[in-house]
Amino acid sequence: MPMDELRTLIARHAGRGTTTTAIPGVLLSRVEGADPPEESTTGTILAIVAQGSKRLAVGGSVHDYGAGQYLVASVDLPVSGQFTDASADHPALGFGLSLRPEVVAELMLGTAAAGFARPHRGAASPPAITVGRASPELLDAAVRMLRLLDRPRDIPVLAPMVERELHWLLMTGENGATVRQLGLADSGLNRVRHAVAWIRDRFDQPIRVDELAQLTRMSLSTFHRNFLAVTAMSPIQYQKLLRLQEARIRLLASPGDVTTVAYAVGYESASQFSREYRRQFGAPPSRDAAELRAALAGAAGLSRAPS
Repeated sequence: MPMDELRTLIARHAGRGTTTTAIPGVLLSRVEGADPPEESTTGTILAIVAQGSKRLAVGGSVHDYGAGQYLVASVDLPVSGQFTDASADHPALGFGLSLRPEVVAELMLGTAAAGFARPHRGAASPPAITVGRASPELLDAAVRMLRLLDRPRDIPVLAPMVERELHWLLMTGENGATVRQLGLADSGLNRVRHAVAWIRDRFDQPIRVDELAQLTRMSLSTFHRNFLAVTAMSPIQYQKLLRLQEARIRLLASPGDVTTVAYAVGYESASQFSREYRRQFGAPPSRDAAELRAALAGAAGLSRAPS
């Protein structure tokens, strides 16, 4: 069965946590405990759970997916994620592949893709994150990709072929509309991706939504509608979440310097920063950072304990 072999291959090649592999764009995950939620950004990625389950929260939306399911992220979004079913005896195992818009565009230009309908002008963009059931064909392709780790000489020739196959299977699958829009330069999703990149590069600076709308060549109302449909957040909420995630990372290194961190990520008021931080993470900045460090230290200690 493809799922059984996928678990075996991931268990053999994955280190602790999420690790890169010798195959460009391929990531593997192995988690052996219920770690605290990790703040990160998604990138554009396919993630298949081979064992265990995972929860991803973005804005006000929560996405749960388990063994045999996959998640696709087509826009780089700030998320909070954790494996929710993992132990040393039954580790969570995952396969990841970075999705490349240029591969999608090339496949869209092929004659086999001629039947794909372009989105209607004014139609709402698909959500950036979708969850689906991995087909036997998708699992088989993931297995064949990981088999190449045992045949490194074949990787430069065969990995790009399997990569194209995985993209194609996603494009023609149940969540294909989201993936196909990655290859359309003028799609609403790609225009939102440009706005997201602009905000990410300037997350500590004030933004004007009307300027973002001009950047994406949309009217203000169309931009608002598409940004919300893709990210499940408004542009201001997106920027605030980026700021708070960056602040949390910095506070792990400098827990007592709350005011400096607040100003560094773009806040003009330390009290406003503390209120919004507590609302997002459930505790004041200093206490949250201390609790996170203690949890991470405990997890590191467990991972070093003899079996």
